[in-house]
Amino acid sequence: MVKIPSPRRLFRSRSRSTLGGGGGVDMCAMVAEHERIEWEVRPGGMLVQKRRGPENDGCDAEEAIMVRVSTAGGGWQHDVPIDATATFGDLKVLLSLATGLWPREQRLLYRGRERDDGDHLHMAGVQDKDKVLLLEDPAVTERKLLSTSLAQLMGVPCHSFIQV
Repeated sequence: MVKIPSPRRLFRSRSRSTLGGGGGVDMCAMVAEHERIEWEVRPGGMLVQKRRGPENDGCDAEEAIMVRVSTAGGGWQHDVPIDATATFGDLKVLLSLATGLWPREQRLLYRGRERDDGDHLHMAGVQDKDKVLLLEDPAVTERKLLSTSLAQLMGVPCHSFIQV
């Protein structure tokens, strides 16, 4: 969170000019309003005032959405609650707990495109109850098959060539 300078320092010159006049701005109200402003850093790095809607005015709760994740074969479907500003990498971590696949073994497709781990859900357009497709990375499955076949070959007992 970024600390902004004191509001008294920001409004110092204005407060001197309005103290003597009868129709000046209420400085206490200005300072109180300035103290309530909350700031956030957007994914692009821009510092902006935090959005507040009428339903969450004064509430610090982040917006959570429900993402429906299913496999390509349609054999598995799971609803995952996640923060709207989370990344696809965060979603992979949550899915690794449910599926047993490591995050590096997963591929997530949304609207027909594979998404990177650093892409944010809200920037990609993911909304509440949207569907994300989970695929197992083919390169990883190939490596698993290769390693299991090598393990089976290595597990075969060796025959001695030399007889004593």
